[in-house]
Amino acid sequence: MSIKCTNDKVDGGGGMLSQLMGKFGLGSVRGGPGSVARTVWVLVVDLIVDCWGELRIPLSLFYNLLLSLITPLLPPPPPPSPPQIPAVDFTPLSSALRPAASSLSSNSFSLLTPKPLLFTPLPKPTITQKPIRSSASEDTEPTTESKPQGAKILPLVITVAIGLIVRFFVPKPPEVSAQAWQLLAIFLSTIAGLVLNPLPGGACAFLGLTTTVVSKTLPFSIAFEAFTSEVIWLIVISFFFARGFVKTGLGDRIATYFVKWLGKSTLGLSYGLTVSETLIAPAMPSTTARAGGVFLPIIQSLSLAAGSKPGDPSAKKLGAYLVQSQFQAASNSSALFLTAAAQNLLCLKLAEELGVVVANPWISWFVAASLPAIVALLATPLVLYKLYPPEIKDTPDAPAMATRKLEQMGPVTRNEWAMVGTMLLAVSLWVFGDALGIASVVAAMLGLSILLLLGVLDWEDCLTEKSAWDTLAWFAVLVGMAGQLTNLGIVTWMSCCVAKFLQSFSLSWPAAFAVLQAAYFLIHYMFASQTGHVGALFSAFLAMHLASGVPGVLAALALAYNTNLFGAITHYSSGQAAVYYGAGYVDLPDVFRMGFVMAVINAIIWGVVGMCWWKFLGLY
Repeated sequence: MSIKCTNDKVDGGGGMLSQLMGKFGLGSVRGGPGSVARTVWVLVVDLIVDCWGELRIPLSLFYNLLLSLITPLLPPPPPPSPPQIPAVDFTPLSSALRPAASSLSSNSFSLLTPKPLLFTPLPKPTITQKPIRSSASEDTEPTTESKPQGAKILPLVITVAIGLIVRFFVPKPPEVSAQAWQLLAIFLSTIAGLVLNPLPGGACAFLGLTTTVVSKTLPFSIAFEAFTSEVIWLIVISFFFARGFVKTGLGDRIATYFVKWLGKSTLGLSYGLTVSETLIAPAMPSTTARAGGVFLPIIQSLSLAAGSKPGDPSAKKLGAYLVQSQFQAASNSSALFLTAAAQNLLCLKLAEELGVVVANPWISWFVAASLPAIVALLATPLVLYKLYPPEIKDTPDAPAMATRKLEQMGPVTRNEWAMVGTMLLAVSLWVFGDALGIASVVAAMLGLSILLLLGVLDWEDCLTEKSAWDTLAWFAVLVGMAGQLTNLGIVTWMSCCVAKFLQSFSLSWPAAFAVLQAAYFLIHYMFASQTGHVGALFSAFLAMHLASGVPGVLAALALAYNTNLFGAITHYSSGQAAVYYGAGYVDLPDVFRMGFVMAVINAIIWGVVGMCWWKFLGLY
């Protein structure tokens, strides 16, 4: 076979070539027959045409050969995505080749008919084709807009300004040392940070702690001294116990049993949830975990089954009442047990810093709170049933629903039994620990160790309990600063100032007690955290009580009980408040209205029943 390069072949090949290259976006080949590029392409096409015509090479091979020759000349795709190359239309190619194949039989000539075979010379990118990056970079999608990071400027400026004003512009009293005044400025700035939140609470506390060390206000060992506090670690371990209740489903099972037993009417259903809340509280010391992990899912299921939907007029059929009742009951159940809420332990720790020591704290707390708390727990569902009534009075299907749910849950699992046994052991040691010489934190450590050994919890569960570690950070900082303020004489100076002010009104200690308790309660409308309120004001108000002649244990316990009661006055007053309001069953005006009404009722119950009971117990 010889290669012939005649003018007609050149013209024909060149025409076909121009059309093909036009289809591929390469443009026409410039220059005359002497052009090297044109000559090469013409020779190639001529060779292929001769071979195909004489040897009957399959048309598909012809297509692939042309493709392999043309593809390397394609320009690289522009980033970020390659161009979409159109499929090749072979009609011009068929027309160009027809004269050269005239000697073929009619059957062979049918190969020239355009086929539906399409080519995309460059493959489309797939999810496995990713841009080259360093091995350490994360495999994340690029974002066009990044969320602003770091501190919020205005709250940060206000926070820092408060500390600077106190330190440099407020005259230092002669009774207070320069070190104590500087620590007070840092403490107030830290409290402002916890309230204004230029950064998360733990970060604000850490910045305050860093400032005390950098400014040489406190040495490193004293600044971090509170991180070894037994009370702080008891609070941390309590969060892990709460996770165990949620993970095993034990809390859900207990609540469902009470729905089964008491849930034939709406009022009975509310009492069933209240009783289960009270039983779970001492072993699950997180009101937020109890609300979000146990009771709200049950309330939602019951409400939806009764046709009561959130954010809808039907919410008042059942859901609004159950949410409001459970929300208010949680504040009293938290006040009943020392270990029912994290802030309770912090209150006693801060009281110790001021010299008020509660002997046998778990028993003393429970005995003093038992009568007023139980009366309030019994009254709450009934009072709300009258003041905030549900449209549905009877719930005959609730026990059946609870029965079906228990059947779906199956028998009590090994982990649930382990959780029950561990918590019974821990609570027993909390009750009788003083007689046995076992501290409360040691009992909690034993309980957590058992849960880890039995596999009820694993270490990953503990690591992912962020609220526990965040609490450790900022609680320890506040407790440490508060303790040093006491040691340096700031609290004594403040209490003397308040005592002189109250004495100017000639108030007896019972009157001063009532005024200070009311002020401590109402100030919480400006706080979004019970623990933050305790860290900011508990020590100061306790010092005011002591300076006014109020018995120490009575003042400390009353302030601590109050700390739980004001957790239900607004939708932001506590963690459980946000959980229950977020369910969408209660309108915001109703939250404030019923929060204030129930606050007054609780004040009457605790003020009348509580004071009589505390007189009987000899607290004053």
